[in-house]
Amino acid sequence: MKGNTETKYTPELLMNSPVDLSAEGGVGHFKRYAYQVLAREVSSISRYFDRLINWAPKASTEVFNLVECREKTNFQAFQLSQLSSISETSVIFLDGNVNHSSDIQELLETLKGAVSRSTRLVAILYNPYYKLVFSLMNLLGVRKGALPSTFISRSALENLARLSGFEVCRIQPVLQFPFKWFFVGPILNAILRVVPIVRWMGFAAIVTLRPIVQETKAPSLSIVVPARNEAGNIDNVFSRLKNLEAFPVEIIFVEGHSKDNTWEKIQEAVRNYQGSFRVSACQQTGKGKKNAVKEGFEKANGDLLTILDADLTMPPEMLIRFYQAYCQGKGDFINGSRLVYPMATGSMQFLNHLGNIFFAKALSFVTDTPLTDSLCGTKLVSRKHYQVMNRWCESFGDFDPFGDFELIFPAAVLGLGSIDVPVRYQARTYGSTNISRFQHGWQLLRMTLIGLFTFKMGRMPQKG
Repeated sequence: MKGNTETKYTPELLMNSPVDLSAEGGVGHFKRYAYQVLAREVSSISRYFDRLINWAPKASTEVFNLVECREKTNFQAFQLSQLSSISETSVIFLDGNVNHSSDIQELLETLKGAVSRSTRLVAILYNPYYKLVFSLMNLLGVRKGALPSTFISRSALENLARLSGFEVCRIQPVLQFPFKWFFVGPILNAILRVVPIVRWMGFAAIVTLRPIVQETKAPSLSIVVPARNEAGNIDNVFSRLKNLEAFPVEIIFVEGHSKDNTWEKIQEAVRNYQGSFRVSACQQTGKGKKNAVKEGFEKANGDLLTILDADLTMPPEMLIRFYQAYCQGKGDFINGSRLVYPMATGSMQFLNHLGNIFFAKALSFVTDTPLTDSLCGTKLVSRKHYQVMNRWCESFGDFDPFGDFELIFPAAVLGLGSIDVPVRYQARTYGSTNISRFQHGWQLLRMTLIGLFTFKMGRMPQKG
C-alpha cells in the first residue's frame, strides 16, 4: 500500500464513528435522504459478502460510509493488482465511476482482468431521462459535485457489459420520489418500486454485474440426494449418473424418516458403489426436504453443490448439463426447468402444472429474474456463493418450508446470475408424491407475497 490509500471500516469503527451527513458542503435533507436510500439498497447486497471495495472513490464518500459490510476498503486504481489476491466473496462498489467515465468498456475490462468469479460489481447509475434535471440541480446548488458526463440506458449498459465480459444480473431503480417528507417519501418509493413502467422513473438505479468466468479445471461436485420412502430408486441413482464418472463427484444420501427400507438400501449402496464416486450417507436430524438439503450441504466437500431428488423425476443424466452450464460461465445459479418440454404421461397433474406456471410468472416479477420454473427440485450453486446465500437467509428469517425459495430469492437479490436448464420431467417408477396440492399451494403463495412485500418493495432487514 502507498501512504494512507487503504481505509478499513470495521463494524466497531462504524458504530463508534457515526457519519455526519451534514458535513462536506452542508448536505441538505434532499441529499441526506437520497444517500440513505442508495446506501440501504447497496447494503441489501453487500452486507452478506465478506468485503466491500470502494473502487477509485471520488471526493465524496457519503454513500460508501453508510453502506454495511463485514469489511470495507478504499482502493485506488494503482492497486488493481491486489484485487486478484482477494479470495473471499467481495463487492466492488462503483459510486459515480460509470457516469463520470468517458470509456465505460475500458473501466469494466480493467476490472474484469483482476476480479474473481465470486466478486460482484455494484454500481450506482443515474437515470438518463433526468439529464436535464441533474443540470438544473447543479445550477440551483442542490448538487455540488461535478455534473456526470455520461448517462447510459439499460440496453447500452447491457451491451457494454457483454463486450467487457460481464453480465447485468439485476437493475433496481430507486428514488422514484426523491424527497422524504416525513413518512410520505418512503411509502411512495416502496409502492412505486413495483409499478410497471413507473418503477423505471427513479432518479438512480443500483446495478449488479457478475464477471463471466469459465472454469479452467473441473471443479468438484457434491450431489445431495434427499430420500424418504424411495427404496426402489436408490440403485438407479448410480446407474444413471455414469456420464459424471469422469469428474470429481461425491454423492451424499440424506434419509428422512422413511417408513420403508430406504435407509437399509442406502447403506447397501454406500458399500457397493464406492469407487466411481465418493459415496456417503446420513439420517437427517430434522424433518422435510429443506432440512435434508441443508444437512447434506453441511457435509459436502465439493466446490459445487447440487440437489437430486431421489424420486428421479428429474432425469439424473441431465445433471451433467447443470455442471457444464456452470463450468462454461453461463450462470452462477443453475436452475432446473420442467416446463419447457412436454412432460411424461402421469408425471404432473393438470392443476399442479397450472400452479407451477403461475408461480414461475409471479416469481419472475418478484425477483426481476426470468424463471421458467421456480419449483424444480434440482439447483446448482458454488459453495462460496451458498455461504453468502445462507447469510441472507439468516437475515431474512425462517420462512420457507420447502427450501426452493431460500435459494431462488438470494440468488436474485445478490446478483448471482441465474440460468434455467430445461429437463423433461418423468413420471415416478416407485412410491408416491409427498406434495399436498392445496396446502402447499397456499404456502407457496404466502412466500411469493413475502418476497413482494420485502425485498421487491425495498423493506429488507437493515442488519445482517
